[in-house]
Amino acid sequence: MDQPIFQDLVPIPRVWQRMGMVESRLREVSVAETPFLTEIAQHLLIAGGKRYRPLLSQVAAELGPNTGLESVEAGVAVELVHLGSLYHDDVIDEADARRGKTSVNTNWTNTVAILAGDFLLARASEIAAPLGEEAVALIARTYATLCEGQVSELAFAHGFDHGPEGYYSVIGGKTASLIRTSARLGAMTGGAPSATVESISDWAWEMGMVFQISDDVLDLIASDEFLGKPAGSDIGEGTFTLPVLLAAEGPDGVEIRSLLAGGEPYSREAIERAIELTIAGGYIDIALDECEARIRSAEEAADRIPDNPLTGVLHSLDQYLMDRVISARR
Repeated sequence: MDQPIFQDLVPIPRVWQRMGMVESRLREVSVAETPFLTEIAQHLLIAGGKRYRPLLSQVAAELGPNTGLESVEAGVAVELVHLGSLYHDDVIDEADARRGKTSVNTNWTNTVAILAGDFLLARASEIAAPLGEEAVALIARTYATLCEGQVSELAFAHGFDHGPEGYYSVIGGKTASLIRTSARLGAMTGGAPSATVESISDWAWEMGMVFQISDDVLDLIASDEFLGKPAGSDIGEGTFTLPVLLAAEGPDGVEIRSLLAGGEPYSREAIERAIELTIAGGYIDIALDECEARIRSAEEAADRIPDNPLTGVLHSLDQYLMDRVISARR
């Protein structure tokens, strides 16, 4: 997903005006008293990114009468949480690159990356504070959920016993929770009615789940060139996503579990065989069917919003993800 595509899907000039303000504020609030910390804190920020979460905040703010600076601050807060969590994720994953640049933990040290992530998360709370007690509590609760999702993923690594339900809890915590909070906080700061806030939150939750499930499917079936890394990288890291977990419960489950027993490093042949069995068993299509069902649930949530000025926009975003799912079937 990139900004030009989003501009076509969200043809609301006010939204993009506020997104420009979000970008300026992100640069401003990531400045520390120590120039060294500023350099580190802005390392990923300057590298760019989709800014999907603050965009959802600005879109959701259109559901209420107050589309001003508070919604901008909502977008800044959720993006800071996202950025801070990426710094921590790269330490956990021992990643050497992010957004086409050397990761902070590789460029400096793990300690520096953790402290910079903490700084960004603290700034997120600071930005949320003037938005009210409910906003601060929402940001704090969401980060706690992100941590729970990350810990669960680590606990489940190299294992199959947690099954699809465990997988859903991981991606709900790591991905969908912040996407839901982004829309929820935007609607709240926009002054949307409580029922509307709940509906857009439900919409965003389903979209977040689809975003991650489809991404995990692409990790198994897309080309190395498309991914920028070898297909099956999740398996190589001991993270077994929905299609693989489903396959492990099917007729070829014994072989898959045997191939991936004992922990990494897994041979390239074992990874490719596990992917082959997953595809042959139809589990990619089952995961994509799940995506389509969740997109329909998202559409139903959007349709619950009375006199919704964003009906077309929300359905366009739904369709964008649906097209992504359809392309993965080919």
